[in-house]
This record gives sequence, structure tokens and C-alpha cells, in this order.
Amino acid sequence: MRNYEIMFIVRPTLGEDEVKKVIKDFGKILTDNGAKIINEKDMGQRELAYEINDFKSGFYYVYNIETNDDKAINEFDRLSLISKDIIRHLITKEEK
Repeated sequence: MRNYEIMFIVRPTLGEDEVKKVIKDFGKILTDNGAKIINEKDMGQRELAYEINDFKSGFYYVYNIETNDDKAINEFDRLSLISKDIIRHLITKEEK
């Protein structure tokens, strides 16, 4: 099993319900592709260090997952690059 941390930033122009839907949908992408969500953390809205796509803040969210292969990670990466709702994401492999 491999452990990963996925941090992503949702654009700040969405309402609270829309942000929750984005988080739920991307969590479902991970679980549907064989990953197990160990921990999830809502870090709230924060200022960005620099402007991204004309946004100065965003909603930060973190998933800690466990998976056997890279299928879930690759699908999350692919869809978050396409999504207009996620302005930035970072996938980090956790070493034991």
C-alpha cells in the first residue's frame, strides 16, 4: 500500500454548497478508483501567496489516502487539471 497526501484549492467564487459538492465529487473519484481515504481536512478559505488565475484566495482541502496502484492518483490529477473549480493541486507521496 502506498500513502499519498493530496492538497487542492477550490476557487473562492463558489458558494458553500458548491464547494462541498466539488470536495465530495473529487473524494468519490478517489474511492471509485480503488483508493481509501484515511483522513480529510478542511482548512478553510485562505489568502494565496500569489495570484492564480486572477484569484487572491481559495478554499484549501487535504486528503490523506491509501492505494495499491496509481489509478486513483492519475484520475484525480487528470480531472483536477480539467476542472475549472480547482485552481491548484499538489499530490505528495508519503514515505513511511
